[in-house]
Amino acid sequence: MSAHVQDVFMLFGDSITQGAWEPGYTGIGQRLSHVYARRLDVLNRGYSGYNTEWGLPVLEQCLAKKDAVNVPKIRVLTIWFGANDACIKPSPQHVPLEKFKDNLRRMVDLVHSPSSPFYSPDTRVILITAPPVNTIKRKADLESRDPPVELDRLFDVTKAYAEAVLEIAREKDVGVVDAWAPMWEGSGRDERELSKYLGDGLHLTEAGYKIVYDSLIQVIAEKYPDVHFERLGFAFTPWKDIDWESPAGSLDLKKP
Repeated sequence: MSAHVQDVFMLFGDSITQGAWEPGYTGIGQRLSHVYARRLDVLNRGYSGYNTEWGLPVLEQCLAKKDAVNVPKIRVLTIWFGANDACIKPSPQHVPLEKFKDNLRRMVDLVHSPSSPFYSPDTRVILITAPPVNTIKRKADLESRDPPVELDRLFDVTKAYAEAVLEIAREKDVGVVDAWAPMWEGSGRDERELSKYLGDGLHLTEAGYKIVYDSLIQVIAEKYPDVHFERLGFAFTPWKDIDWESPAGSLDLKKP
């Protein structure tokens, strides 16, 4: 018997997604799990170090076939890549910009194309841009390692990959969270001040995740209000509504 009876909110991406539940601070994972409790199961499908080229075949394995039965439905799917794809050569994580955009298209099409074996038109797809990179802190972090590592990311290159995500979201008419702009503006357009959002120059602090969470909830409210947590009922009956005399019949899973 499967333990996953509720429908799900799946977060798919790289280490920035994987770290969304990291202990010590409140990331986007905890916030979403809290507001969607008893409504949707929030799943962490973040893979540290992955780019879109490696993520694409993994996403196929995370999705249920369209004719599958008795499996939870993915109601919301966030796709958050770009930070690793934007690595500069000779990094093995580098994915050329046009290939990156094509991979994002293919990820969206896995869910929204009628010809896809994973076609799920009711799944709400939301793309998230890479945040800015603080090359000052990133360089210091890499140089402190044994042996030292050369800087693997550039500010303007990462920005181009963030802008590409916005482009693909418009093209595919899916929701998008711009993680770049509010962090850059919030830092006063000063790369050194990005440290409030990026602890090591690349990965988000609690403040960084809070910006993404707030933007994500706003996108859901405006573009996909049917899956906003305030619009979703509990998957199982609130205790006060249980038929206390004959509870079994009132305790069935409620599917939308």
